[in-house]
Amino acid sequence: MKSGHTGWRHLVHSTRYSLKGLRAAYRNETAFRQEVALCLVLLPLAIWIGRSPLEWILLIGSCLLVLIVELLNSAIENVVDRIGTEHHELSGRAKDISSAAVMLALLFAGITWLLLIGQRLMG
Repeated sequence: MKSGHTGWRHLVHSTRYSLKGLRAAYRNETAFRQEVALCLVLLPLAIWIGRSPLEWILLIGSCLLVLIVELLNSAIENVVDRIGTEHHELSGRAKDISSAAVMLALLFAGITWLLLIGQRLMG
């Protein structure tokens, strides 16, 4: 059901719902907590490793991408579990595909960090 909020009120309510979602993910999703912890360690390193705003965006953005994809993966898993816990081929496929998206985001982040660390260390 639509709330009817527009403008500033819509922004305030949307922000509140988004923060509620972040809290729920942090509270209920182990992988999300682990990835947040890793990002908190990596973000200060990004400032040291990156030599330009573009490199900072790549390093920080790759961390945020992992968190974004993990949130979507968690949302898909929750919806599938809400529909039913019995095994269904499509439910399993949806969960596997969203998990693969997380894996690709992690791979992208890892490659980005390794390349930029290598560039920094090699001069």
